[in-house]
Amino acid sequence: MLSIFGNFSEPLSRRHFLTAGAMGMAGLALPELLRAEANSKSGSTKKSIINIHLDGGPPQLDMFDLKPEAPAEIRGEFKPISTRVPGIQVGELLPKIAQIADRCVFVRSLVGSAGAHDGFQCQSGFTAKELSSLGGRPAFGSVLAKMFGSASDMAPVFVDIMQGRPQVRNSARPGFLGPTYTPFRPDISHMFTRELEAGMKNELARLGRSQSINLNLVEGLTPDLVGDRTKLLATFDSARKNLDASGTMDALDRFTQQAVGIILSGKLANALDLSREPDSIVGRYTLNSADGRKSSTSEDGNAGKKLLIARRMIEAGVRCVSVSFSDFDTHEGNFTRMRNLLPIVDNAIHALVTDLEEKGMLDDVAIVAWGEFGRTPRIDPKTAGRHHWPEVSPALLVGGGMKGGQVIGATDHHAARVISRPVHFQDIFASLYKVLGIDPNSTINDPNGRPQHLVEKGLPIRELF
Repeated sequence: MLSIFGNFSEPLSRRHFLTAGAMGMAGLALPELLRAEANSKSGSTKKSIINIHLDGGPPQLDMFDLKPEAPAEIRGEFKPISTRVPGIQVGELLPKIAQIADRCVFVRSLVGSAGAHDGFQCQSGFTAKELSSLGGRPAFGSVLAKMFGSASDMAPVFVDIMQGRPQVRNSARPGFLGPTYTPFRPDISHMFTRELEAGMKNELARLGRSQSINLNLVEGLTPDLVGDRTKLLATFDSARKNLDASGTMDALDRFTQQAVGIILSGKLANALDLSREPDSIVGRYTLNSADGRKSSTSEDGNAGKKLLIARRMIEAGVRCVSVSFSDFDTHEGNFTRMRNLLPIVDNAIHALVTDLEEKGMLDDVAIVAWGEFGRTPRIDPKTAGRHHWPEVSPALLVGGGMKGGQVIGATDHHAARVISRPVHFQDIFASLYKVLGIDPNSTINDPNGRPQHLVEKGLPIRELF
């Protein structure tokens, strides 16, 4: 049984449960989500985004910005390797990304991290404190849901399949746009084991307000019965419709029918069903063995299949999918843990890029992979770990028509400070908006009716276009 989860900061009315009540399910109703999407503007391109969060903070010195001439306590254990693009090197644990470097943009100078241990900046470009009195800034996907959504869509605009910190801390939240624009959150815990730290388990338990929408009809419920129940609801609400001069109640009935259409179409449920993929494709996204030590909170070799689900979601009509890989929070045993985790990420990203390319989709799907901050240049001699380092982070961009085969930015000889071409989190989002054909100077109104720019200080990265 497939469920979608979301956390909301305000009580849910009976209206929010309209569709759920019709189908014997608990949760935020699809009609409410669709109603807002119907009021939004159509997008000007068919392009989509896959946003990969490297949960915990990826180590720049071990991935895309190695410093082989630095002292051993800085450079660490890994050596640089050549890529398909002359002059560009990456870490030895990323040999498959090296093979597709001509499609990749390696950002070595990501700045502006707030140092917060969640995924909010990688979801919005803003810090959690900004506009907090209004509910905070909305996630990128929630903005797209408002701008791109249509009442006739058979798939939601924004799907969040992040696990770990981003889920616990609700990083993909809709902010001041309100719960209507909360992403769909399929429960993939039965498909992918991602153990939470004890503190995060407690944090998730304290939230205690997850709702769900089932994507399959419950046993014994047929399309005809669903139709009868929705007709019954329409009759039940007829008296209130007469009092509703705005026509909202009539609209809600239409959205109820569309919500039923989404469930009956089965597109999203099918996207989560990997048995529909050839074994050869599923195998590409799977890494059966990796060296090093797997942390109790890190992924296993099946984690790459999250990106296969993301691709299938895009094919189903979703415009933005957020995914995470854990756990890059390597305060201890950085190198043994990276020997396990980086090959998994390397294989998964290579599989996604080559899969999209073979399907003729790569120019229409932009991929970004990044984390909340980087890791300390100096290795902790007691723990062999790298700690939090907000001064600079790595990022990877691929596809979407962006110009690959290049490095943007540079750091000093210890990868501790940016010395040229700093790129802010908001610059990345400004670039993604441009990929989608959206002017990043566009505005959306906050609850007070004031226009808020999609990015405040970000500019599209000129080298990408």
